[in-house]
Amino acid sequence: MEISKKKTSARQRRYDVTGWLFCLPAVVFGLIFLITPIVLSFLFSFTDYHMLRGLNAFVGFKHYAELLKDAVFGKAILNTIKFVIFVVPLQCGLALALALLVNRTAKGFGVFKLAYFAPVITSMTVVALLFMNFYDTTGLFNLLLGAVGIDAQGFLHDPNQAMYSIIFMSVWQGAGYQMIILLAALQNVQPELYEAASLDGANGWQKFRNVTLPGILSVGGFVLLITVIGAFKLFTQPYIMTQGGPDNSTMTIVLYIYERGMTDKLIGYGSAIAMLFTFAFIAASAIGKGGGRLVSFYRKKRDAYIEEMI
Repeated sequence: MEISKKKTSARQRRYDVTGWLFCLPAVVFGLIFLITPIVLSFLFSFTDYHMLRGLNAFVGFKHYAELLKDAVFGKAILNTIKFVIFVVPLQCGLALALALLVNRTAKGFGVFKLAYFAPVITSMTVVALLFMNFYDTTGLFNLLLGAVGIDAQGFLHDPNQAMYSIIFMSVWQGAGYQMIILLAALQNVQPELYEAASLDGANGWQKFRNVTLPGILSVGGFVLLITVIGAFKLFTQPYIMTQGGPDNSTMTIVLYIYERGMTDKLIGYGSAIAMLFTFAFIAASAIGKGGGRLVSFYRKKRDAYIEEMI
């Protein structure tokens, strides 16, 4: 009996060692490319580190104090929040509508899956350059507006329209990715539930509200999360299409980190922006997670109360 236990213990140790060896590459790369940059950014944010001149002095919280007076930083925050507020509901809503459309079993609807997903597999750089031509004074969009008697619009050259132009392009380009995820969730909803709802006399909206939405709720939460994260990291579109202009109307936090850290070579100042952005994002994630748990808790209490009353 003791020999059998020793054999089992030795085998378990071999399994544990094998498991850790498989995890080792991910742990090493995580330490090198994730943890180390965060630690270095935190340390550099308290210095006057310049990419060309190197590290000269420890400046404490000087960069963080300067950020409070930095008008461009404030505008970058507002622009990023604006992008998130518009893109997240529009992109998720469009993705859900497309998923509902291609979920039909009618002949020919399968073609739409590829058509709607094609922009996602296309490089964002290519899409951005394409839309720059569309938004040009003599581009496709202004030609279409001129055909119906509307004057040419500035789009990317107008401070009041530039961010909305980027939002429109981003929603069009990214909705296909969320569509595929939601489509998989829709196809996992049991058909028997729809049949039972039909027998109860439910119409299309009632089926959607009481069967479809609860069935994709968990996946929908995941889609919402990745969309919010992606929206906060907005960089490629304004970098290629507007370089943050005109008049900083499309300057975002990530783009501003790049401008100050890489273009202006102010690694210390750029690191301070990056750390503030990181701390704010962690705090927002914690608040969102706590809010989700609170909602779940009160939902369980409500369901328990309803069952007790019944």
